[in-house]
Amino acid sequence: MKQSKYSDAQIMSILKQAEGGVLVTELCREHGMSNASFYKWRSKFGGMDASLISRMKLLEEENKRLKKMYAEKSMQADLLKEALGKKW
Repeated sequence: MKQSKYSDAQIMSILKQAEGGVLVTELCREHGMSNASFYKWRSKFGGMDASLISRMKLLEEENKRLKKMYAEKSMQADLLKEALGKKW
């Protein structure tokens, strides 16, 4: 996954500026980002504070790691079933 060039605090400040009445196009031009990025952040992080964003990112990383572990174990189990099923 691509790493964002904006920190959690920067994302929060940009979203708060938009809530304060600054136009989205001005914000995007000022910070050098696309409108799509802003709206994606707003849908994902709207109503959160910085601590909740960092907690969510930690949970996403843990979820990714656990999914990878599950896939590896599942593949090992399938290989063992296949090996035990063969007649020598």
